[in-house]
Amino acid sequence: MSDVWAEAQCNLARAAEIMKLEPELTERLMRPQSFTEFTVPLRLDDGRKKIFVAYRCRHQDAVGPTKDGTRIRPDLTPGEIKALALFMSVKHAVADIPAGGGKGGIEADPAALSEGEYERLIRGFMRRLTPKGAFRDVPGADLGTDARAMAWMLDEYEQISGFHAPAAVNDKPFELGGSRGGHEATGWGVAAAAGLAAAELGLKNPSAVVQGFGQVGSVAALTLAERGFRIVAVSDVHGAVADPAGLDVAALAAHVLKTGRVPGFPGGRPADPETILETDCQVLVPAAVQDVLTAANAGRVKAGLVVEAANAPVSPEADEIFERRGVTVVPDVVANCGGAVVCDFERTQGLSNDWWPLATVRERLEKRLVGAYAESRAAAREFGTSLRRGAWIKALRRIRAALLWRGWS
Repeated sequence: MSDVWAEAQCNLARAAEIMKLEPELTERLMRPQSFTEFTVPLRLDDGRKKIFVAYRCRHQDAVGPTKDGTRIRPDLTPGEIKALALFMSVKHAVADIPAGGGKGGIEADPAALSEGEYERLIRGFMRRLTPKGAFRDVPGADLGTDARAMAWMLDEYEQISGFHAPAAVNDKPFELGGSRGGHEATGWGVAAAAGLAAAELGLKNPSAVVQGFGQVGSVAALTLAERGFRIVAVSDVHGAVADPAGLDVAALAAHVLKTGRVPGFPGGRPADPETILETDCQVLVPAAVQDVLTAANAGRVKAGLVVEAANAPVSPEADEIFERRGVTVVPDVVANCGGAVVCDFERTQGLSNDWWPLATVRERLEKRLVGAYAESRAAAREFGTSLRRGAWIKALRRIRAALLWRGWS
């Protein structure tokens, strides 16, 4: 299965069946509450005009205002946006965040745009985004966007509204009302989830492989190393390096900052990025893109613990193989929900005009991750199912309660 929207619906359907969720509620959650496709006209630097297709999906707002994510890439699809909005609903509910799931995006290649074109595209997207605002729908960053883009979004919103509203956009710079720790949040959460699962399995100073060394993968690798994990291999889009004795992750991060790529790191030997997921290790952290672990390679994975740092890196078919083999999978909706948690902290800080120290953010994030993991595990044990199903059941219970209290069924 390579359709991420079909995969998201599959996960929902399986969890709903196990917990015996009312059919009408399952049907409601199988479709987004709203999905908007619109266009953003852009004047290019050479004077030509170009039309870009954009999307915004709000999966459900029974629990609270929808939020996060704005993804920009040339082959973006409506199904991808719908799936990511559903994932955000589940992540928020798993972490006890009073918010629904939202996701937006633009079909464009940021690398093909000048800085001025990119800024005009971002501002045009924000102008045409409806609804928006701290109490309706809060956009944030994702692939193809960053803190700079969120700063432009916030400025555009405030120019339109005529007042300052730092809680209206997430993932913005601290100087504009962003939260400390926003950059590191997802990676920190991945490491926390990996630590909880490793302890549960009795793994001490386990060997780990991190596939993907971007914002999430690099922070996760650094934090795992701090927690006593031995990082034996790392890859990015350019290649991979390995050392069975353990890589110096801090030195590797410095190398990548200087060169822009993992290959060439003198502290490790070159490795085959095509088989990095099959490296002999105890913990595997796929931190790149979806569907990298499938029926084709799941049987060759040697790790006994897989921690999903990316969204949907394990296909449903691979999930079934891992269950049969006794491989523990910490699902994305738990493992990488740290970014969603700190985005909620960011909104809270913006509304209260009270910004927290970095240590406070990290402490509260860790506490929220521990709770999400424990409650997901408890649901899994209650129903005799996997941690993934447990996490989805935990989330669906929260969403179900909100829907029933509102009388939306």
